[in-house]
Amino acid sequence: MKRTRYVCAATAVVLMTGGPVAVATAAAADTTRTVAATAAVPAQVTAQEAAAAALKHYPGVVESLDLDGSVWHVDVISKDGKGHAELEVSASGAVTQQNRDDDEDAAENKALTSAKVSAEQAMKAALAAHPGQVTTVEWDDDDGTASWHVEVKGKDGKTWDAQVNPTTGKVTQSGSDSDSDDDGDDGN
Repeated sequence: MKRTRYVCAATAVVLMTGGPVAVATAAAADTTRTVAATAAVPAQVTAQEAAAAALKHYPGVVESLDLDGSVWHVDVISKDGKGHAELEVSASGAVTQQNRDDDEDAAENKALTSAKVSAEQAMKAALAAHPGQVTTVEWDDDDGTASWHVEVKGKDGKTWDAQVNPTTGKVTQSGSDSDSDDDGDDGN
């Protein structure tokens, strides 16, 4: 019985004197981890920067670019229209190749590869018409009439949809959406 009391008393003394020190040490270690994690978060690259990084990795013409969280998905068609690469550009600008095909039908890509207005120019035109951040740019020739579809997220959180003529660069609004999602997903 006496031995149990001495052990309990000794444990209490250790906890009273060592407990605050252990808590302070743990709090300091937690602060260090928090600061390190905050410092490790890279800045988000813009759509224009993601396009430039993708084209540096795989030269050609941007077919589409879409922001998904902090990662850009970029499809690039080679200048001759025969190659296609699916790339991801991270928030830090690092490019990884997800898929590559060198057996494309060049005739299918002719309108895109010969367009006078590139994806980069379409983004610039859309931003001039409606300031914000581009979240999506996509070549669209499904209905027989080619155009660039560009989504811009305004400072108000609303997404603005634009069509950019691939010959003239003229911007027409195709709608506005109050969706404030960060991924720029248009449901396709």
